[in-house]
Amino acid sequence: MALISLRNLGVTIRAPLFSNLNLTVGAGDRIGVVAANGRGKSTLLNCIAGRLEPTTGEITRSRGLQVGYVEQNVPSSLSALAFREAVSQALPAEQAASEDWRVDLVLDSLDVPQAMRARPLSQLSGGWQRFALIARVWVTDPDVLLLDEPTNHLDLTRIAQLEEWLDNIPREVAVLVSSHDRAFLDACTNRTLFLRPEQSRPFSLPYGTAREALDEADASDARRYEKDMKTAEQLRRQAAKLNNIGINSGSDLLTVKTKQLKQRAERIEDSARPAHLERSAGAIRLSNRGTHAKVLVTLEDAAVETPDGTPLFRTGRHFICQGDRIVVLGANGVGKSRLVTLIRKAILEPDASTEAIKATPSLVLGYSDQALATLADGDGPLATVTRHFELGEQRARALLAGAGFAMEMQERPIVRLSGGQKARLAMLVLRLTNPNFYLLDEPTNHLDIDGQEALETELMAHQASCVFVSHDRSFVRAVANRFWLVEKRRLVEVDSPEDFFAAARIAGA
Repeated sequence: MALISLRNLGVTIRAPLFSNLNLTVGAGDRIGVVAANGRGKSTLLNCIAGRLEPTTGEITRSRGLQVGYVEQNVPSSLSALAFREAVSQALPAEQAASEDWRVDLVLDSLDVPQAMRARPLSQLSGGWQRFALIARVWVTDPDVLLLDEPTNHLDLTRIAQLEEWLDNIPREVAVLVSSHDRAFLDACTNRTLFLRPEQSRPFSLPYGTAREALDEADASDARRYEKDMKTAEQLRRQAAKLNNIGINSGSDLLTVKTKQLKQRAERIEDSARPAHLERSAGAIRLSNRGTHAKVLVTLEDAAVETPDGTPLFRTGRHFICQGDRIVVLGANGVGKSRLVTLIRKAILEPDASTEAIKATPSLVLGYSDQALATLADGDGPLATVTRHFELGEQRARALLAGAGFAMEMQERPIVRLSGGQKARLAMLVLRLTNPNFYLLDEPTNHLDIDGQEALETELMAHQASCVFVSHDRSFVRAVANRFWLVEKRRLVEVDSPEDFFAAARIAGA
């Protein structure tokens, strides 16, 4: 049964985000919505939720349908509320007194600890805040659940927990999820919508197989495009010949025929552009200046501690060699990011606290942290690259344009950029640093799927040496060739990340 029908739906904000979109959402559908950053995923969900009017087309909902929308961020009006109170307030007024028991039922289903329920949302991690927003919507008993980037801020255990929860909710509830997490989409969806400005493509397949089908369809479009362009060019050549003959002979018939051929060529060209040739979000490029050193960094049983000196784990003796792409695995809070910070300090600002970490003198570091704190909020993209690198303004503007920053965005304060734009700027800074060793803390945060795949390709193509922390299972599987695991207060090397991923799934179940 159709719960929601979209007919010829379109939204234009300066340029079309999507248009002529037709989609039917039925009971039990699990639909992944995929698009580049800023290309309309959240806008589409807001339209379906009734929070935004589309520019064109219409949305039909079945009578009495309850749609629940889980947004990305906690509204400021909720930040001071306790976890349970924030969820309780979502109950309709007529149900608040008699059905408050439903709040605890929902919190139990999400495995929210009792102690957590009394804490203000402002004091909770981003992951627990996300679960609070899900609970607020689920307590209203929706028929359709809309999830906007639900895995943001979640570690692998919480992602697995969310996957398990979605698998256990009533099958008749339809779910639409906007996400850049490829493994999550594969685990939780049975349909995929690739949202595009002109020709969005739906597939009755989970993300991975849908992506293969999309690539095949795009390749077919590209072949047809090339054939159509050849046909249009032939028509234009014929028109030019007839035009010359018509001018010399004074034949009105040939003049008319020439015009018809040109019009046919124009119609072919207008309709032939493949759907996948849309405006790029900006290229991601890296570099590798190389080094003759075989061992880049040596860890001699370094102590990893919190900022206040609380011990977390010891590294034991490990070597980071040229060509290594090492992922650091472990539960949240075990000290993975602290290890990355300690290695960075040992390279850039060595002192007594880093004496157990030795870096080769030829090491040139490229570093990116998960908060992108290396980018100054007050600077604009142009100031960022010209202040730190010896580039002329023309060259800097050209590089920024290639990274997806139009002229009007290049002097916009970084604080006003989206997360995806900041991530692409950070990748450009990494490229201009021209390192021979990368330290990356959650590098796929804020990147769309195209950006994640581009980063994977660049790291592999340049044979970049790197140590990184990531909760992105697809990224880990694609990039890492060595696997370090923090467990029982020690850093150990394992053969594969799969046992750790499986343990996270069990912990989240």
